[in-house]
Amino acid sequence: MIHVKRKAIARDISWLSFNARVLQEAADPAVPLKERIRFLGIFSNNLDEFFRVRVATLKRMIQFGSKANIHLEADPQKIIDEIQMIVLNQQGEFNRIWEDLLKQLNEQKIFLRTEKELTPQQQEFVRNYYDEEVSPNIIPLMIENIPEFPNLRDKSIYLAVVMWKKDTALNRKYALIEIPSRVLGRFILLPSATEEHHIILLEDIIRFNLPGIFSFFGYDQYNSHIFKVTRDAEIDIDNDISTNIILRIEKGLRNRRKGKPVRFVYDREMDPGLLEYLIRRLHLTKRDNLIPGGRIHNFRHFMDFPDQVFREKRTRKKPFDHPLLAEQRISEVVLRQDVMLHLPYHSFTPIIDLLREAAFDPDVTTIKITCYRLAQQSRIINTLINAARNGKHVIVMLELRARFEEEANLEWKVRLEEEGVKVLVEIPNMKVHCKICMIRKKIKDKQILYGFVSTGNLNERTAKVYADHCLLTANARIMADVSRIFNFLEQPKTGFHFLKNCDTILPSPHMVRKEIYKLIDNEIKQAAKNKPSGMILKMNSLSDEEMIMKLYEAARAGVPIKLIVRGIFCMLSENKKFRKPVRAVSIVDEYLEHARVWVFHNKGKEKVYISSADWMLRNLEHRVEATCPVWNEEIIKELKDILDIQLQDNVKARWLNNELNNEYVRTTKKKIRSQVETYNYLFKKIPSTRETGSH
Repeated sequence: MIHVKRKAIARDISWLSFNARVLQEAADPAVPLKERIRFLGIFSNNLDEFFRVRVATLKRMIQFGSKANIHLEADPQKIIDEIQMIVLNQQGEFNRIWEDLLKQLNEQKIFLRTEKELTPQQQEFVRNYYDEEVSPNIIPLMIENIPEFPNLRDKSIYLAVVMWKKDTALNRKYALIEIPSRVLGRFILLPSATEEHHIILLEDIIRFNLPGIFSFFGYDQYNSHIFKVTRDAEIDIDNDISTNIILRIEKGLRNRRKGKPVRFVYDREMDPGLLEYLIRRLHLTKRDNLIPGGRIHNFRHFMDFPDQVFREKRTRKKPFDHPLLAEQRISEVVLRQDVMLHLPYHSFTPIIDLLREAAFDPDVTTIKITCYRLAQQSRIINTLINAARNGKHVIVMLELRARFEEEANLEWKVRLEEEGVKVLVEIPNMKVHCKICMIRKKIKDKQILYGFVSTGNLNERTAKVYADHCLLTANARIMADVSRIFNFLEQPKTGFHFLKNCDTILPSPHMVRKEIYKLIDNEIKQAAKNKPSGMILKMNSLSDEEMIMKLYEAARAGVPIKLIVRGIFCMLSENKKFRKPVRAVSIVDEYLEHARVWVFHNKGKEKVYISSADWMLRNLEHRVEATCPVWNEEIIKELKDILDIQLQDNVKARWLNNELNNEYVRTTKKKIRSQVETYNYLFKKIPSTRETGSH
């Protein structure tokens, strides 16, 4: 059942439908086994974050009573109840898929061994591994009589142990052991026969050694089961701007570790007395999303399942150089013409090289850049530090509130400032989500600006799996607006006029919504005159109610609308009052479709934009975003060709219908898998003399 109110689908129910598409990938026998296991890990990780943030928000909204409905599409408690039902069903499908994958692993002679399935040689290995590696990293807690229950960490898994003597079951002891997977990893390779791979999970090494761990109690019977607690992860940033944002975030991170539990996932075989005890001590109720599962939890770790055990080696093709940028200085090319990188098909390296060249160019005076999510070993940061060391004026807008990246970004802030980089961190009540860079260079007494506007994060690791577009440009009008956005970021309290004065870039907050309304209204006027009109809109999420209403208006007027939306989709795409059917699809495949591209017919003079913003209230009203026009005819053709390929996908595309039941798009035409076809399309643009050196 889909919750509908105000002619839209509840955002959280829509999100669960998206995560079901991830689960479909894990179920697809055409997907390589290693990737199917990885998709189970992604599904699990997504669901963890969903409970930490969205379910936690719903629970907090319930505390506000009737006021909650101002902010939500339906009654919060009804949504939570529906979430519970959907998640339980998805958990059943998850378990079915995992059982199937276990059989396939065994067929490839890959065996996941429990503590009861070890050979004598493996038993000796496990004893030694426990003594040398595990024992120093665990502290068993005897819990049944302690006055204050320990604060269980989010993202950790725990082994709950019940012990007794064989001759009496009355005197039982309960214990908890936190599994030290953060330190040791989850998977340990066991000594195995030739051509076989035996793997044991870290918790099963601990299970095997329980008699030794608790030997001083004299018990001879042990029962142990894994569980985890998901906590409210939302950091409440209040409106008291006199409180330093860094102190607030550090406080929020401390609070996150002890946030209220919003989900309890446990082994359905757990000892009933121990289960009841844990629920009572954690102050949980039946309305707190109690999820029975299998023996294994925290499946997010399975994203890192050992690669070396698989016969099939990774088939993912390597990114290749953009044909305009090979064997040339990136800055010299960009100063001559616009270049669009289509990641992850094109290499991310030119973005780093553009900054590296600027860091050592004696004519470059200034580098300004926004950073949201960075790689752990960020080459971007290292390049900016080198620029500062070379005397450049470097300004970094570092968004400290990028969810689950707060601690890492605080560390980057300290390191950058130690090297003389000016770090901007606070825009009151707003996140900075735009991905922009401005480099100022002096050529013959003339100031030249160049840089980039991107749809994705400056993270060289995720750039290998996130599909994004990055426009490298020296266009004076675009770069003037990039400069205006940085002027606002440097003086947010008094500089809002800089955003209002943007001439070409459509900035958020506020302005982009007004401009999109104008663009849609133009299409509606054309359709009313029975003249050509249309929109192709690609984004991650579509949940803003006013935007959805505007799309309904356009569809009723007869504007052809084509939507490619990977994630949240709250629009009801099927309606008899639409003069032309809305075509809405979601593509979930090997790469994560992260780009935002908007195309408006505009009386035949098409307007094409790339953006960092989704059509969500937070992106349009509460974040600093950049929506950039694309004017280069060749780049426009590339973007439109890629969109067309995606709209023809009949392998990995799903219909976004009113039920969001994720039916695959199936046609009688030849099979088109858009990510494969996009790679081939872009690769063909490489001159044949260079093809062999591109991989």
